[in-house]
Amino acid sequence: MKLLVEAEINRLVDILKREQKLDGSWTYPFETGISTDCYMIILLRSLEINDEDFINSLVRRILSKQGENGAWKLYDDEGEGNLAVTVEAYYALLYSGRRTKNDSDMRLARQFILKHGGLKKVNMLTKIMLALTGQYQWPKHIPIPVEIMLLPPAFPVNIFDLSVYARAIFIPLLITTDKKFHLKTNRSPDLTDLIIHRGDDEWEKELGDFRSISSSIHHGIKSLIGYPHHLHQIALNRAEQYMLQRIESDGTFYSYFSSTFLMVFALLARGYSKQHPIILKAIQGLKSFQTKIDNHIHVQYTTATIWNTALISYSLQEAGVSSSAKAIQNAQIYLLTRQHNLYSDWAVHNQTALPGGWGFANINTIHPDVDDTTAALRAIQSLVLKNPVYRQAWNAGIQWLISMQNDDGGWAAFERNIDKPLLAWLPVEGGGSMLLDPSTADLTGRTLEFLGNFTHADYNHPLIKRGVNWLFQNQEKDGSWYGRWGICYIYGTWAAITGLIAVNINKDRTSIQKAIKWLYSIQNKDGGWGESCQSDINKKYVPLNESTRTHTAWALDTLIAAENKVTPEIKRGMTYLLETSGKSDWTTTYPKGQGLPGGFYIHYHSYEYLFSLLALSHYKGKFC
Repeated sequence: MKLLVEAEINRLVDILKREQKLDGSWTYPFETGISTDCYMIILLRSLEINDEDFINSLVRRILSKQGENGAWKLYDDEGEGNLAVTVEAYYALLYSGRRTKNDSDMRLARQFILKHGGLKKVNMLTKIMLALTGQYQWPKHIPIPVEIMLLPPAFPVNIFDLSVYARAIFIPLLITTDKKFHLKTNRSPDLTDLIIHRGDDEWEKELGDFRSISSSIHHGIKSLIGYPHHLHQIALNRAEQYMLQRIESDGTFYSYFSSTFLMVFALLARGYSKQHPIILKAIQGLKSFQTKIDNHIHVQYTTATIWNTALISYSLQEAGVSSSAKAIQNAQIYLLTRQHNLYSDWAVHNQTALPGGWGFANINTIHPDVDDTTAALRAIQSLVLKNPVYRQAWNAGIQWLISMQNDDGGWAAFERNIDKPLLAWLPVEGGGSMLLDPSTADLTGRTLEFLGNFTHADYNHPLIKRGVNWLFQNQEKDGSWYGRWGICYIYGTWAAITGLIAVNINKDRTSIQKAIKWLYSIQNKDGGWGESCQSDINKKYVPLNESTRTHTAWALDTLIAAENKVTPEIKRGMTYLLETSGKSDWTTTYPKGQGLPGGFYIHYHSYEYLFSLLALSHYKGKFC
């Protein structure tokens, strides 16, 4: 076994070294289905930017993902297909001009859409896109007015009660819905035949629950001093300035596709021309997100360069690659240049902390997160004692990380204490996962793992004790933990257990043993593990009925940390990893990350290498 493990470690190390870019980074794709490809076509056509070669390349990718029944899916085991994604693809293909309603594949798509309720049944975010482009009527009454921009953070409901992701979506929407703005062109397709029961108020269900908080917002607005029209214009200006002040150097708004897409329409609603430099630069920024996957062009939702680089650099060092190796040094230099030194929205609820975190995307300068910060700190740790520049970065990063602990003891992704229960029930896909940024098991567990293994903090420290208690209080009845940013319960359990053990929680503790027993109980006959994206929607573990290397690596890494000897289950899992080293099928590309529950899922191409490498390296270090 030892020789086989070493051979596989060497194989993975060689692959990762070859894939490193000259600047020290790794740019593995951040693949999120076809929605961004569809929206890119719709945006270009709406702005009458006729980049035909680019549009053709996106069309080819969209068509390559269509199922035999005419539908498109978010993930392989999603039943017949996904209505919203199928509508987006159908619309984009018609708008591209490369398909007509009479084409056989389009007729199949149309049949699927009508069978599942038509445009009325798509999710709210897809309805918004359709309304912006003149394919769907805006609601008669908007329950949340733009004046919410004027309410101070101390008010019971204000814009900073939303997660940064939700703000980046809602603020441009406040502008476009205020104007009921829409944009059609001579090339716009006609989708009216996809609207069933046109006489109904199709937004009523989606917007009904928003009205439960609208009275509170309106009451706060009435307390503001000024004339209604004057306040309205001030609020519109503030919403516009919020966007403009958070445009990154590539022209994108917060380095996200969705927020940039919506910003473009919001600026058009504010009177900007289609050729305005800010809009044109935003389009170029979105185009820069393109990557090639299986000879097809895909527009990524964002880039995952910092995340990939930090995780891979750390995994290589765990595998025995020296910190003095060129690959590691180049990666560390790259990460050092990407540490944040600017204040932004995270400081609203964390006013005493200094900047020092890291973000997710290579272009991100104002939007740090806890996960990327601990990943980057792990990657640079080997140079902290050798170089004062890295020591300074290390200190700043740790101080920022510690300052981000929530009052409940856990850690969230982007901001502190963004967890008002009232907002979690608003009718948006993903609910609280989109609107809020609560403590999660994966963030809390990995933060504890970092603090325990890299700063030698343990349960005796009050900060650590609060994090540990949060994990124990949020364990599922079956022994698992729910992971917010991965799929899903295997992911959360891996983070929680490795975190608890790193801060010296006794392995014999009931909570840990219950989690280990759960992992053993869901092991597949082939020795691996696999979990469906449906776990994320159902909020309970759903087996994939096939093993994936990434899920297996997470489960194994958990067991390796928790067990004192090689168990039969660990041996079978290791055998699976070794025997599937060249595996390439649908389980390889199956999403292992989640962005928005029920909305989009992520295939991180780097995961197939780095997490197997970590599990193998930890096995070798402990048992060989």
